[in-house]
Amino acid sequence: MVESQSVILDRVYAALGDPTRRAILARLAQHETRVTELAEPFAMSLNAVSKHVRVLEEAGLIQRAVQGRDHYLSLDATPLQEATAWLEHYRQFWTLRLDRLDSFLRQKQRKTNGKKTP
Repeated sequence: MVESQSVILDRVYAALGDPTRRAILARLAQHETRVTELAEPFAMSLNAVSKHVRVLEEAGLIQRAVQGRDHYLSLDATPLQEATAWLEHYRQFWTLRLDRLDSFLRQKQRKTNGKKTP
């Protein structure tokens, strides 16, 4: 089943909404690591870190590879690129709108400054 773009973005932004999950992604951006090593710097149980990892996996931000008993995690930046593209679309939209507003206000200001007051 192919998930809609909206569902994917919802999962990505929900996953990014937690500081622990963002810290996990920052660590994985440096290098692939085992789940147990990933959990070491966090002041929470391995089970709690695993729950955060699961949310990141469901958002497609983490890939898991199993080698024997070890589970290795790595960052998958593809969903981040999709989220960035979505944001960029609206950044361009609002930049254009604000530029038009700025132009309108400058023109209005010039007209106001050109009028003589009694």
